[in-house]
Amino acid sequence: MAAQDPAPDCLHGKKQLPGFTWEVRANDRNYHMQFKKKFAFCLTKRKYAGNAIKTAKYNVFTFLPLNLYEQFHRMANVYFVFVILLQTFPEISTLPWFTLLFPLSCLLTIRGLRDLIDDIGRHQSDRNINSRPCEILTGKSFRWQKWCDICVGDIVRLRKESFVPADMLLLCSSEPSSLCYVETADIDGETNLKFRQALLVTHQELVSEESMAAFDGRVTCEEPNSRMHSFTGTLEWRGETYSLDSDRVLLRGCKLRNTDLCYGLVIYAGFDSKIMRNCGKIQRKKTKLDHMMDRLVIIIFLVLLVTSLGLAVASGFWAKMFQEKHSYLSALYKHTTPAQQAFFNFWGFMILLSIIIPMSMYITFEFIYLVNSFFINWDLEMYYAAKDIPAKARSTSLNDQLGQIEYIFSDKTGTLTQNIMSFKKCCINGTIYGAGSAHGNKELPGLRLTWSHHREKKLDFYDPALLAAAQQDSDPVLREFLRLLALCHTVMVEEKDDQLVYQAASPDEEALVLAARSLGYTFLARTQDTITISELGKKRTYKVLAMLDFNSDRKRMSVLVRDPQGTIRLYTKGADTVILERLQRRGPDETFTERALDRFAEETLRTLCLASKEVSEVEYSVWSRRHHEASILLQDRAQELDKLYEEMEQNLQLLGATAIEDKLQDGVPETIQLLKLGNIKVWVLTGDKQETAMNIGYACKLLTDEMEILEEKEISEVLQAYWVSNNNLSRRGEVLSSDRLSQQRPEASCHKKRALIISGDFLDKILHTGEVLKEKKGKLWQWLACGKAMDSQEQGSLVEKAFVDFATSCQAVICCRVTPKQKALIVQLVKKHKKAITLAIGDGANDVNMIKTADIGVGISGQEGIQAVQCSDYALAQFSYLQRLLLVHGRWAYLRICKFLRYFFYKTFAGLMAQVWFAFHSGFTAQPLYEGWFLALYNIFYTAYPVLSVGLLEQDVSAKKSLEFPELYVIGQQDELFNYRVFGVTLLHGVSTSLASFYIALWAFEDHVGTKAVGDYESFAVTVATSALLSVLMEIILDIKFWTVLSFLIVTASLLFFCLFSFLTQSIDAFRIAPAIFRFPDASLNALTDPYVLLVVLLSLVVNTIPSLTVRLYCTTVGKTSIQQKICLKSKREPEPSVELRSHVPRGSFHRRSSYAFSHQEGYAGLITRGDSLRARVTRCPAPVLPHPETTPASPSLPSPSA
Repeated sequence: MAAQDPAPDCLHGKKQLPGFTWEVRANDRNYHMQFKKKFAFCLTKRKYAGNAIKTAKYNVFTFLPLNLYEQFHRMANVYFVFVILLQTFPEISTLPWFTLLFPLSCLLTIRGLRDLIDDIGRHQSDRNINSRPCEILTGKSFRWQKWCDICVGDIVRLRKESFVPADMLLLCSSEPSSLCYVETADIDGETNLKFRQALLVTHQELVSEESMAAFDGRVTCEEPNSRMHSFTGTLEWRGETYSLDSDRVLLRGCKLRNTDLCYGLVIYAGFDSKIMRNCGKIQRKKTKLDHMMDRLVIIIFLVLLVTSLGLAVASGFWAKMFQEKHSYLSALYKHTTPAQQAFFNFWGFMILLSIIIPMSMYITFEFIYLVNSFFINWDLEMYYAAKDIPAKARSTSLNDQLGQIEYIFSDKTGTLTQNIMSFKKCCINGTIYGAGSAHGNKELPGLRLTWSHHREKKLDFYDPALLAAAQQDSDPVLREFLRLLALCHTVMVEEKDDQLVYQAASPDEEALVLAARSLGYTFLARTQDTITISELGKKRTYKVLAMLDFNSDRKRMSVLVRDPQGTIRLYTKGADTVILERLQRRGPDETFTERALDRFAEETLRTLCLASKEVSEVEYSVWSRRHHEASILLQDRAQELDKLYEEMEQNLQLLGATAIEDKLQDGVPETIQLLKLGNIKVWVLTGDKQETAMNIGYACKLLTDEMEILEEKEISEVLQAYWVSNNNLSRRGEVLSSDRLSQQRPEASCHKKRALIISGDFLDKILHTGEVLKEKKGKLWQWLACGKAMDSQEQGSLVEKAFVDFATSCQAVICCRVTPKQKALIVQLVKKHKKAITLAIGDGANDVNMIKTADIGVGISGQEGIQAVQCSDYALAQFSYLQRLLLVHGRWAYLRICKFLRYFFYKTFAGLMAQVWFAFHSGFTAQPLYEGWFLALYNIFYTAYPVLSVGLLEQDVSAKKSLEFPELYVIGQQDELFNYRVFGVTLLHGVSTSLASFYIALWAFEDHVGTKAVGDYESFAVTVATSALLSVLMEIILDIKFWTVLSFLIVTASLLFFCLFSFLTQSIDAFRIAPAIFRFPDASLNALTDPYVLLVVLLSLVVNTIPSLTVRLYCTTVGKTSIQQKICLKSKREPEPSVELRSHVPRGSFHRRSSYAFSHQEGYAGLITRGDSLRARVTRCPAPVLPHPETTPASPSLPSPSA
């Protein structure tokens, strides 16, 4: 790196950047230990965090109190404890207090064990990460220690393929000029290599372990923050100050690639590192139905309170009237007053009616959730046989919410795509080659697949016709085309086990070089000014005269070479929008190539145009002199070089075009299409650049050519109009509806479909108190601020709501270059302002925060999926399995849970509200109507199993029909199956059933005692209980839509259990043994063998069933058409057309074809031409080898300035 200009790094003097208070001193642990900071009340902790991380929620001491605290956030648990406390008073108790404590303890234990198992997994993960080995400089040598032993200021040595343990300043590496190649897949999802480079001074000076130990530099930088792509600081050493930026820093979570050794100074450790700052906290997730159940428990409790109070007051008046009327019984009441009786009866009614919220419902709830989770785990349709990965429900309490998702937030790389670039097609000299072309489908006998006799592992392009043409070597255009692929790139090459291994700045470039190799043009080696290739077996070396590098503004790269014959040629590849306008002429071949580009665009392939020209010696000598002059300018160097590049890249001859496929996972377009039909909106949040994200959007049919693409300028205009309109309306006292957003941009209202594409930087602007609006309308903003129209928090909330309203009005949203924290912020905003149920799906550590924030988190078990899966609620192997998870399992789970709740509340009210009606005829005492055993077994044996079968097995349509008609999913989004209205109807239905069962029996028993003289209290109780039980069972028989053998057996078993337990608990023998416990001897036998009583039971059953049948008949014939019926009618009238992507771009429009195949922001041409990236032939002196605890490492070496 002798040519590196030290001037930009060196800031002479000792002026410290303002506001930077994070100071790191190398090899000085004592300095960092002395600093403390407050974090709660008077407590303090170390300012500089250690490198150990802890993502688990509990430890040995906090598990019990913290878990109980979380569990008692459920109102039902608080209610049960309240009832248990009442039961401890013998004056009002109806059951021993421990009989209710036992089931509550079981419920709390089941949930606590589930949380404990999840947290043990997090503890294990933390231990594995904290125990990873690393080499830390201790004294004057490096020693193997654990990640958790690293402190700020330590110097750490890293080896190839190891992960970076903390955020570190790169000091030097074994590569030339102390370059360091890293893969940042866990940070931004990109697998293409990025380079970092040490300062020239540390590269030259730190050449041995002794110099490392003596290094006493001081880094002053910004406090720990979550900004992944920025870093600002300075290094002070030996009286000089050097500027630092993100190119000098290795972030925790990066993987060291193509670099044998590197050395770094730890700046941020543990939770201060940027990736950990982007990891959100573990949140306890509750479903929508859970929240509703909490509110319903409060409502039911208030109703219970009012009912008990009313009955208690009535009992007081009744007692007073009774005592006045029957004064001869005054001796019985001399120790009590009517008020005291009313007081005790109030609590008695509270306990008696407390079973309206049965504990058994919550225990059954947990069992249903658990079994439905097993159904997901056992689904063979979601089993990925290629890698032996089944679907996994890691959370067992969120299944029903899978049926209510409205927004899906998806990562791109590794989630929608396989992160594999594949060379698919090309157009050369007016001929298209590749799969699906006329040539690509022909098999020529006796012809090998590729030039090297075997298929390339990473190549998916086999065209015998093209290989035959390349072998014949008779077409000069084809020869130049393949030569360009082998020459015009910045790929690095190294030899491993006699195999050439390519490392590229982007997977696109690697795909092109591999394609050239398969056709006989193999890239072999490069030096600072030469590149060697093999052309059909002949080795040729080209002198590189200049490399005109790619960047996102130029959208092209070129290489100027002199071939072995001395001819100078320029080879250029780039986006068609820039190449086609620089051609010398437009002939038939050029027109055909444009048509081919349109065809490639229809197939959503990433295209590049290839062109070349011959350069004369005179032209080159003039251009070379001007290029040298421009390259040494101190001001406007980049602009002058761009002008020279522009001059050279003119009058080109088109060679052809390439088409690369960014391979989607199987079934992604079909899955997104189904989800959209199910009214689920899919947003793509990616760290990748806009061009790549848009191309994937078209490939997976999230974007279509009919959509209007709105970018940052249009968004600013709409938000500005929204802001002005809202403030005007606010001053007039009007309320602004989100529907006005469509009116803010009249020209957009004619478009039915819009897509929003924004970057992370723009997102930061609009969400930090409206900076975009400040820039656009500064006076307006200042006027608002001066007028105190609203405080900054209200302003920020308004901008947030405007953005969310606008984004959710679009059919698709793609956010590019977003950090993990921004991904979570977007999810949080949609949850906050739309009150919608969200799902986040990703495969890497950069998706963890988003997965934790969303209502449902799904991890893809892919190459980078370990961290995402560990923090997810559900784990899938493929994105396409999402359709079955939501449209089948999610919808079924929601249907089952809603029917379960509906039926459970109905059977509870129908069976137990008779206690209230009985109070009106028992002097408003709290005497139970039913036998105690009936009350105890009603929710456990008599009615539990039918409702359990509904919660486990119910289906309205089959899995196949659920996928054929995704519109069925809307039911869950609209909360149609269980809401306050449904609960109210269920309550009235249950009350009416209990009224009919009670008063029909009362009416029958008033005048007639039956043939066996039954008319006593016990027979009456049995009659009411039997009527209510049969009515409840008949209701579920009518309600079950999916009958199985098990369903039939369960309903039959409920009746058999009623008969069996009635016989056992009402036998004479049991009464003789314990008359206080078994109080109804032979009551059922006497009552239910009387024909008169049986007719009364039958009458009650008919009266209770007729209204239910009438309502069902009305809904089927003249009621509102259900969604299922609409879908069936629609499918009969017109079949759903198959959805295919068609290009509607008019001729001459390059709107779609601008998706050029460059995945990186900037190439490595500068490194290559300076020689920074090329290994020197000087052998370095090896450093002492430290034995690894498990493996023997390769000999490390420190960098040498001679490189």
